[in-house]
Amino acid sequence: MDTIVVKDLHKIFGNQPERAFELIEQGLSKEEIQEKTGLVVGVQKAEFTVAEGEVFVIMGLSGCGKSTLQRLLNRLIEPTKGTIEINGVDISRLSRKELVEFRRKNFGGMVFQSFAILPHRTVLGNVEFGLELQDVEKSERQKTARKVIEQVGLKGYENQYPEQLSGGMKQRVGLARALAMDAPIMLMDEAFSALDPLIRRDMQDELLELQSKLKKTIVFVTHDLDEAFKLGDRIAIMKEGKIIQLGEAEEIISNPATDYVREFVVGIDRTAVITAQSIMQKPKDTVRHTDGPRTTLRKMKNLGLTTMFVLDQGRRLLGYVEAEELVQAAKVKDEKEKGLPKKLIHPAQTVHQDAYLSEVINTASGVTYPIAVIDEEEKLRGIIVKGAIIAALSEQSQES
Repeated sequence: MDTIVVKDLHKIFGNQPERAFELIEQGLSKEEIQEKTGLVVGVQKAEFTVAEGEVFVIMGLSGCGKSTLQRLLNRLIEPTKGTIEINGVDISRLSRKELVEFRRKNFGGMVFQSFAILPHRTVLGNVEFGLELQDVEKSERQKTARKVIEQVGLKGYENQYPEQLSGGMKQRVGLARALAMDAPIMLMDEAFSALDPLIRRDMQDELLELQSKLKKTIVFVTHDLDEAFKLGDRIAIMKEGKIIQLGEAEEIISNPATDYVREFVVGIDRTAVITAQSIMQKPKDTVRHTDGPRTTLRKMKNLGLTTMFVLDQGRRLLGYVEAEELVQAAKVKDEKEKGLPKKLIHPAQTVHQDAYLSEVINTASGVTYPIAVIDEEEKLRGIIVKGAIIAALSEQSQES
């Protein structure tokens, strides 16, 4: 289910903004439109959806329109043209009073780079502030505030003032205040950009951990590609107010839509983005555990294989067998034993289909046979040969 649906969204700053639409259709750049009309194109032709529980990242360089686009989603900035549907409601049609009420129910405030916490209030006072504005009874709002303070790792700091906190702790206060509103959508604008690198990574991990439990719909703005790839289920890359590519991190790295995007992703650590599923291939064949040594050997000989994976009847991976051992077993006829002898089925090195290339590389170290790629039910989905790993790494070295 889509929580946010955006169609043909534009934001033009200046008088008589409609003058820009024809020039946009003609393909003129943002600078050319400004030179001809004095109008500034903030966002143009934005169309996308955000699924319920998704972390949707908007990224790009300074001035690309990413923060403007985010603020259009809750009408902190009024759109010039287009529609914004939130949970099926076109918010561009809401009156100011209706919009205020709608925001309270659907948006958990915004988390900014500058923390935006009140210096004269304690941590507890800051976190409960949004609920106070909604006239929530004091004991109830403090109960909620204490709960989220614990969730973000600030238990014991409830009575501290902002001046007594580190930058990372201040950002946790801002995050807790948004979570306390218990709204389904969170907007985060460069939320961790002001933090030191180590604290920033900690906050990213903290957000991912919270998201795994709370399943909020999050629209996160950043200029940092590594942060976007780490946090985003999908990423929209912007330039001159336009979304020039939208997709999952792996798709963007593997298939950049433009030279601009290609330059963006040069040097990105592919081992932290590329997954096992994207480099795996189908095995030439497999055998069932009910097959005997001779049947298995026949398959292996026809395919030129020295090892083969063994599955049960539900296609769950049991392990692998080696041709050399099967030759010896085939010489011994045992009428009592049916199928492949258990002692010949060796545990296989496996990775989950969503595992990153870095994990695949670690697993492949010292292994002479292909790695098995499995799903949550331990069913075999594919195999990875060392050549596929080398190819993925060589693409990175060529880009660098």
